[in-house]
Order: sequence, then structure tokens, then C-alpha cells
Amino acid sequence: MNNNLQSTTSLYNGVKMPRFGLGVFKVEEGPELVHAVKFAIKHGYRSIDTAAIYGNEEGVGQAIQEAMTEYGIKRDELFITSKVWNSDLGYESTIAAYETSLGKLGLDYLDLYLIHWPVEGKYKDAWRALETLYKEGKVKAIGVSNFQVHHLEDVMKDAEIKPMVNQVEYHPRLTQQEVKTFCDNNGIQFEAWSPLMQGQLFDNTVLQELANKYNKTVAQVILRWDLQNGVITIPKSTKEQRIIENSNLFDFELTKDDMIQINNLNQNHRVGPDPDNIDF
Repeated sequence: MNNNLQSTTSLYNGVKMPRFGLGVFKVEEGPELVHAVKFAIKHGYRSIDTAAIYGNEEGVGQAIQEAMTEYGIKRDELFITSKVWNSDLGYESTIAAYETSLGKLGLDYLDLYLIHWPVEGKYKDAWRALETLYKEGKVKAIGVSNFQVHHLEDVMKDAEIKPMVNQVEYHPRLTQQEVKTFCDNNGIQFEAWSPLMQGQLFDNTVLQELANKYNKTVAQVILRWDLQNGVITIPKSTKEQRIIENSNLFDFELTKDDMIQINNLNQNHRVGPDPDNIDF
């Protein structure tokens, strides 16, 4: 485990994906977004995660272009993810949505493209579209988001290419053990969204004690737990101090007992929608 902000893990197709990145969920278009993304890249982040529904791909694209120009970073040093939204799921519409995202980002390709939610009756056609984009070399890796075991099994039944990544809500109160085990057993990289449970864990006594023990913040303890569990994580922040703080995870290691203590906080508690009951 090479311990720095540029450390990567290999997806099963050999593509190297950074183990840590910046999420931009709910960050509106504008100077704050551009500044946050540029600051993260300047500070050493190489992975940026956005989505069509976030409505901020143009700002992310602008930040990427400016960062490359100002900091001398090459496109192939960055790892950019976006996701197709539910209303665009379908074969032709997913391919069109990909081109739209690419245009807004101002890029020639994406490193990772995900199906955002498993909308029943629609995600299999969308997956065929992702396979086409992948085979045509338009995207380096393809995957899904918010898929449960039965969704993954359903896709893999007919898929030529299995998903490379599954990005799900994952934090100490929702460890998704069944999905994680399935992904681990099938070579699908697990990735966490909302790793800090939208700040709801910051006053947890177990985590506070661990933070004191390591002289770290609760956020750093949780994000380190992600990494040691082999989970890629993309905490969101627009504040410079937090962007730096979130990434200072590589100078300490949680013990096995500490890891178990955090695992035991699980209550199967979601802060986001339940993938089996979505109506959007």
C-alpha cells in the first residue's frame, strides 16, 4: 500500500484508480466549485468525482483545464468520474448522455463512467451502452453506483464485461457487508460516497476516542478506516482547510482492534435513498 495521495489501486482491467479523491456532490456551479477542484489538484488530489445530475460538470471541466495549464498537470495524471442519470438510462440515451457529459467537462474521454442508480427495467440497456463506450475506447473503466447484490447479479447475467467499480453509500453506520463481500469476491472495486455520513458521526464517542489516540480528527479516522478496508473514498469539501485535512491520512495506521471497533458501529443506517425503493 503506497501511502500518499497519489497512491492507486488497480481495477480488474489494469486501470489504476486513485484510492482517494474529491467529490463535488451538491456543489453548485461557480467560483467556489472551480476554486475547490483546482485547490485539490494543486494539493495533490488526482481523482475528481462528479455526475450529470450534480449540474456542475462545466465548472469541474473549467477547473481541470485551468489546473492543467497553471500547475503543469497532464490529463493522464488525472482520474475523472461522471455518472449517467436515471432519466437517460437506455441504450441510445446513455451514449448520448456520455457525450453530453464529456462536452460539458471539455474532455476527450472519462476515466470512469457509472450508472448512477439501478432503475428497474432500465439499467441493463444502459449497461450495454457502457460496454459499447468501453469497447470503443471512449472510457477507461465502467461501473455502477448504488447497486445491491441482486442488481449486480442481474447485470452480470447478461453482461459481456462485468462492472469494475460499485460506488455506494458507505460509512461506519452502514458497512454494507453483503455487497462489499460480493464485490470483493468478484473483483469489483468498492467505492464510498458519503463516507463521513454528512457529519453525523463527528460526535460519536468511539470515533472521538480513536481520534484522540492518533491525534487525528474523527473524519481522518473514518477515511483511514475506508482505505484500510480497501475502499476507495471521495469525501466532499469546498473548504481549503478541510480538503487538506481530509487527505492527511497517510502518516498513521489503525490497529486491527481499532478497525473492528469501527466495523462494530454498523447499524445498517442510510442517510441517502434505499436503492431498492427509489422513485426518481
